[in-house]
Amino acid sequence: MRKELGKIQKFDVGLGGYDGAMFGMSVTLGGQGWGVCDFDGTWSRTPDQHCQWTVDDQIKLWGEMCRRVADLMAKAKVNTCADMVGIPVEVSFNGSSLHSWRILEEVL
Repeated sequence: MRKELGKIQKFDVGLGGYDGAMFGMSVTLGGQGWGVCDFDGTWSRTPDQHCQWTVDDQIKLWGEMCRRVADLMAKAKVNTCADMVGIPVEVSFNGSSLHSWRILEEVL
């Protein structure tokens, strides 16, 4: 596990994820010589009889994503997604894969 310091380079709520077919939070994090993206959300379409999830599942996942966005914005002390750009972060990698990231509240 390695940790890197960086900043939020992009923070959006909208379509993204797999083939742009999901709705959620898209975040681009980066620092000196590295960058990574994170997505939190679920499929944007209404489920049909072939899906193994329901509208209730979808609403639950979107609610959890919105709660995460609100928590991140509170930690960053900002009011809009656009204001998240430039916020300092600590990012943990497992090998070359993103493990987790957090707002560096102690430097804000």
